[in-house]
Amino acid sequence: MAIDLGTLLVKANAYKHVLQNTEDYRHQWPATIKPLLKESLDEIIAAAELKADVKFQENIENLEAVILDLGKSSSGISESLEDSGVKRTMVKNNGALIYQQLFNGKIMVMLMSPYIEGYGDPKPPKTIEILRPDELNKSFIIRHMELFLKDITEWEDFDDDQPVKNNTGFNPIGFHNNGVQTEE
Repeated sequence: MAIDLGTLLVKANAYKHVLQNTEDYRHQWPATIKPLLKESLDEIIAAAELKADVKFQENIENLEAVILDLGKSSSGISESLEDSGVKRTMVKNNGALIYQQLFNGKIMVMLMSPYIEGYGDPKPPKTIEILRPDELNKSFIIRHMELFLKDITEWEDFDDDQPVKNNTGFNPIGFHNNGVQTEE
C-alpha cells in the first residue's frame, strides 16, 4: 500500500531547486560578479575622485568579499599619556562598502560607517540588501555607493541640532527643547 505523501514531493523538489540555485550562484561570483564589482567600483572611485581602494577577501572559498575601502587617516584627535608629554593620535577608519558572498551564493551588501579607534565602539556593518547574482548590475552598485556616501557624509557632519522625535509626536523635554508638538 502506497503512503500519501501530500505536498512532501513538492517541498522536496523546492529544496533541490534551492540547492541547485546555490551552486549556480556560487559559480557566478568568480565568473561575473567579482569582475563587475571591481570594474564598477574602480570607475566610481575615478569619476568621484575618491581616495579608496577595492580590496578582495578571498581566504574562505564561497564566502568571499569585495570591499570599497576608504582606508584610515588621522582623526585629528590625540590622547595625552599620563604626564609624559607624549600624545597618541587616534586613528579614524573612514568606512567601507562591502559586497559579501553568502553561504547560499547570494550577495549581501553592507555599509561600514567611519569610526575613531579608542573613541567609542564602531557600529556593526549595516545591511543594505541581499541580492541574487543575476539582480546585481551597475545601477544597483551606483545606488549602493550613493547610500554609502550619504552615510559617511552624515557621520562626518554629525551634530545634535536636529530635533529628536519619539513615538508621542513631541520633542523630548530638556535644554533647547520646549515640549511643543512637532509636525510630522
